[in-house]
Amino acid sequence: MTRPFWMLFLPLLLSVTLPLFAQEECGVYKEVRIKKFKISMQTYTFRKFTFAEALEKTRELGIRYVEAYPGQRLSKDLPEKAIFAHTMTDEQMAWAKKELEKNSLTLVAYGVVHFDSTEQSMRQVFDFARKMGIQVINTEPDFQDWKPLERMVQEYNIKVAIHNHPLPSRFALPTTVLAKVKGLDQRIGSGMDTAHWMRSGWEPIKAMQLLRGRIVHAHLKDLDLFNDPQKAKDVPFGSGKANIHDILAEFTLQDYDGYLSIEHEREDESANPSPNIAKGLEYIKSITYFQDYQQLLPRWEGNYSKHGWNHYGPGYFLLDEKRGELTGQGGMGLLWYSAKKYRDFILELDYKCDEVFTNSGVFLRVPEMPVSDDYIYHSFEIQIDDAGTGIHQTGAVYDAEAPKALPFKEPGQWNHYKISFVGSRITVELNGILVNDWKAEPRGKIKSFASEGYIGLQNHDSRAPIHFRNIFVKEL
Repeated sequence: MTRPFWMLFLPLLLSVTLPLFAQEECGVYKEVRIKKFKISMQTYTFRKFTFAEALEKTRELGIRYVEAYPGQRLSKDLPEKAIFAHTMTDEQMAWAKKELEKNSLTLVAYGVVHFDSTEQSMRQVFDFARKMGIQVINTEPDFQDWKPLERMVQEYNIKVAIHNHPLPSRFALPTTVLAKVKGLDQRIGSGMDTAHWMRSGWEPIKAMQLLRGRIVHAHLKDLDLFNDPQKAKDVPFGSGKANIHDILAEFTLQDYDGYLSIEHEREDESANPSPNIAKGLEYIKSITYFQDYQQLLPRWEGNYSKHGWNHYGPGYFLLDEKRGELTGQGGMGLLWYSAKKYRDFILELDYKCDEVFTNSGVFLRVPEMPVSDDYIYHSFEIQIDDAGTGIHQTGAVYDAEAPKALPFKEPGQWNHYKISFVGSRITVELNGILVNDWKAEPRGKIKSFASEGYIGLQNHDSRAPIHFRNIFVKEL
């Protein structure tokens, strides 16, 4: 088979661009605790079916979100010319909303859609997106001036994802996308497609590293071949050359909050791609560390929030809404998650000390809403105090049980706590090492403890603040 003309220049192009990327340390992704991401279905996967049928098949796969593409026939019960597009009538949009609701699905993205640079053309698409509740418009602009597009994004608060079809398409290379979005509103960024990068000779991980902070939407695919646009075919996640594990690990490191849109394009399976998709979804679940956890610092439109948390006592916690980092100020007070009491659970979080004498702790099963300091006598505190000793040192059940090891890191480095409380048994792992395994009983300052209660974080003082992030809990 004769290679396309542009392929002759690909080796030269890659020799210039690929050395620009810093290589990740060997094995770094193996240590990443992969977060759970929002999975959507690109209905192009079911292009041989109607939009109504695609929604049914998406629901059957257990997926909650949908990305629709322009051109899919709406239903066999409607005229053949009735297609999903931004040109739909109000009646057709109402019909589509009912179908989505019937299948308990949310439409989150639309594309790849083309429009010109005129306000009339753009506004038609953005008005449609607003009416349908669409959060991301996936497109491949063919115009030079993106300022009108940026104004639309700012007016409608709808993201624009620049899609990368394979070479020789205009935005095939991440370097091109990055150069174009630089300086524009952060809601305009890459609508990355892992398979199309692979077809263009780009390793998805390296492209993602380059685009760090500018990925607003993603098409997740796996291919059986790399850098072979003619023969490469879609395969279940984890069975191809994309390295899905490391891709999800990189998304975790980037704290990506967008959607991962599944798109299966293999023609010889287009009649029934569901079995391979189901197999791939199981693989994703198997490598997602926080699959069954709840994140206690929720995110809204990309910003972290203390919604569900209350504070008792002096001091407070500052929240970096972009990074999801809590920093204690003043004290001694308690930030407690008031939305729910927990009985048996696993709590995982990262913490960082500013100084060796930073003092804080994680409270377990606070029995009632704190209205006085009495809670400290009826709940257990997992201590954070590297300068302490014995039952008052990091890893201890404060004033009750000393840690068996001291694997805490130097001040300024992040530590990871994994704390389980099941029945009356408390186990504490610090940075992967078991430091406490204790059958709880009243001891020291603890007069009694409850079978369920709230989770709390202590702020002690402003001299050497404590920092928390990535707070996850799993009920058992």
